Amino acid sequence: MFRFRVRPDRLEEYSRRHAAVWPEMLRALQATGWRNYSIFTSPDGDVVGYFESDDPDAARADMGLHEVNVRWQAEMAEFFDGAGPDESMQELTPIFHLETQLATHSTSQD
Repeated sequence: MFRFRVRPDRLEEYSRRHAAVWPEMLRALQATGWRNYSIFTSPDGDVVGYFESDDPDAARADMGLHEVNVRWQAEMAEFFDGAGPDESMQELTPIFHLETQLATHSTSQD
């Protein structure tokens, strides 16, 4: 999971662009191991993304090698003040997962 910011005045268009991601970009994400990828936004421009991968660092690095990603990032650059998500992405640290804790408690008597 990660977060970054979009210019709030451009958030509506940013969302529209993600409603129709280029098929070539979708295939590149899939080919580089991105699964269950979702993006969430808030009205103030905060963006939170989530994806699953066997090797998230490799998945991100491999996307950087795809020409379509270079084009996509260039298209999206107008939505950011300064650095885009590839440069400004902050990884979030997980601290709670319901199913993990439920599984722990289901093996013990409460």
